[in-house]
Amino acid sequence: MKLIALETATEACSAALYLDGAVQERYELAPRGHAGLILPMIEALLGDAGVALRALDAVAVGRGPGSFTGVRVAAGVAQGIAFGADLPVVAVSSLAALAQTAMDEADAPRVLAAIDARMEEVYWGAYCRDEQGLAALIGSEIVCDAAEVPVPAEQGWVGVGSGWGRYADVLRRVLGDRVAGAEAERYPRAAAVARLGAAAFARGETLPPEGAAPAYLRNDVVRPRGK
Repeated sequence: MKLIALETATEACSAALYLDGAVQERYELAPRGHAGLILPMIEALLGDAGVALRALDAVAVGRGPGSFTGVRVAAGVAQGIAFGADLPVVAVSSLAALAQTAMDEADAPRVLAAIDARMEEVYWGAYCRDEQGLAALIGSEIVCDAAEVPVPAEQGWVGVGSGWGRYADVLRRVLGDRVAGAEAERYPRAAAVARLGAAAFARGETLPPEGAAPAYLRNDVVRPRGK
């Protein structure tokens, strides 16, 4: 299986090339440079590996939630590549990619992923590592006030993502001893999108190019302000 993966939903910008289980990645922390970085990253990965776009099986894209601008960059680039090379798309949650990154890099089996959504809110998802070592969603991904995140029954969770940087005090007060630690300076990476995307591709979960649509979560959740 061969696929290109991209992730630009947060301050980090990255692309990864997945070749039969091996992953090569280009990554840069550049809050405002995604649009200018992502295509050169993709071109460099393909050039170094000697792989043509049309030789790929799919494009995996971090679909959000996250920065509205960043999510649109990834969606637009993924659509353009997929249309041009006649490839299907695999859409991967950026929260799942964040959790997978923590599982891969920090060996965290249970992850509470939180991306700052502004307005005192977080994009939120709880994930456990499954038998394949992949991030499996528990419940649903949501956007909510930091003070209203769901409290898991189990202990031993690790918090990751920018939401833990901005709302750490609130989240720790709500979650108490359910959280064993937190790391705010961790971001979703294309390598994780590639791993999750390859698994989704193997399950037949592909979309046409136009299916690379952003997932903002706020489109689906309407909550009155000033409660």
